[in-house]
Amino acid sequence: MRSKKPFYPYTLWMAIFVIVPLAMVLWYSFTDNNNSFTLENFKYVGDNLSTYLDSLKIALISTVVCLVVAYPFSYIMCKCKVSTQRMLNTLVMLPMWMNFILRICAWVMILRPQGILDNLLGVLGFGNNTIYHSETAIIIGVVYNFLPFMILPIYTTMAKIDKSLIEAGEDLGCNGFKVLKKIIFPLSLPGVITGITMVFVPAASTIVIGERLGGYSLLGDVIDSYYKGPSVDMHIGSAMSLVLMIIILISIAVMNHFDNGEDLAVV
Repeated sequence: MRSKKPFYPYTLWMAIFVIVPLAMVLWYSFTDNNNSFTLENFKYVGDNLSTYLDSLKIALISTVVCLVVAYPFSYIMCKCKVSTQRMLNTLVMLPMWMNFILRICAWVMILRPQGILDNLLGVLGFGNNTIYHSETAIIIGVVYNFLPFMILPIYTTMAKIDKSLIEAGEDLGCNGFKVLKKIIFPLSLPGVITGITMVFVPAASTIVIGERLGGYSLLGDVIDSYYKGPSVDMHIGSAMSLVLMIIILISIAVMNHFDNGEDLAVV
């Protein structure tokens, strides 16, 4: 009989870094400063409803943009020779080697008035840009930071597709578009679902990007403000975090509904 002891370290890890923090969030969400049960903390969710909607909208738009960019890029990567694939993989991951805040500051330098983009547009005769401190600037920042999380799972899934299935489709008369539609896309759907999840979840709770590029706070910034600074209130912050977590879990459940786990495509 196989021993279960090797699983103990993982169970302990999950308990310390997942279950315990989640239990603390639940505790603070439903208690006040006197550790008494209360639902008062959740009234701040209603007060920040517009922030929730703005953050989820930006996360959704950014996820769609990432998918539109990542899918054809991943498809092209799979068509390249192995050495080119490795180089492109490195280029995709290269920005992730830099600190998150530094990447945001770089975009501030690009988009701010009299910044790099302004000067470039001036040289080309297009006038000044109006992107800085706008929703568009936030979306640019989110897409730039989380695009690799969409590309890598889609590329990995596509790279594992059995080439004989594609050849069989071509032998049966499928052109390039039909092969993509009936074979490659169905088989790459698990990677798409994973990519959507990996982008949408952090995008919905991201911090700094909204304040630095958009000029206003997103939900992650609001929650963060309740854990530090003069307005510290872990009970309110936990309640808002709990509601966001529930929304994200529901979104993930809906997305996973479209992933039936099938590994075969119908030609």
